[in-house]
Amino acid sequence: MVYGYIRVSTDKQTVQNQKFEILRYTKRHKIKIDKWIAETISGTVSPSKRTLGRLLGNVKKGDLIICSELSRLGRSMFMIMSILNRLMEDEVLVYTVKEGYKLGTDLTSKVLAFAFSISAEIERTLISDRTREALRRKKSEGAVLGRPRGKLNSHYKLSPYENEIISMLSSGFSKKYISVTFHVTEQTLYNFLKRHGIVFRNKL
Repeated sequence: MVYGYIRVSTDKQTVQNQKFEILRYTKRHKIKIDKWIAETISGTVSPSKRTLGRLLGNVKKGDLIICSELSRLGRSMFMIMSILNRLMEDEVLVYTVKEGYKLGTDLTSKVLAFAFSISAEIERTLISDRTREALRRKKSEGAVLGRPRGKLNSHYKLSPYENEIISMLSSGFSKKYISVTFHVTEQTLYNFLKRHGIVFRNKL
């Protein structure tokens, strides 16, 4: 059984783009989609509360799930890895269109090793997506983000990730989680936020 899985976050987005990408991919690789699963829901919601959860419960050994990219499965690296681990244990294949991944065509241990090796890339993609969404939301609310105009642009370790950090803070991630993500101490993160005038109320 071959499943095409599509997820969008809001009703302002359309599933048609993802469906078109998957259809173009399956035509090129001579694969036929037996069933489509499409839902409009945030990737932060637990799979058990999504249509994806029912799909995970129905798939069997040898089945194939095709999605446009791994980030359609969830919005955190840990959620995606958990889903992949379950699918690999059930010997279910997962193909992605954009990244070109074919997970499950080798030994489970090797697939999981590969999946974890790309986890950093996945996390960067997710952070980038969250950044764009958060910035659009904040701008629509009239907020002015980033460094005040005219302030010296001194380079610090976290400077290249300022927008990502703002996005993660506005999305509710703790400062402790952010410091671990960017491999710095909590004090380093605190100093960076203070230096750039970035103030959020979530706790360390």
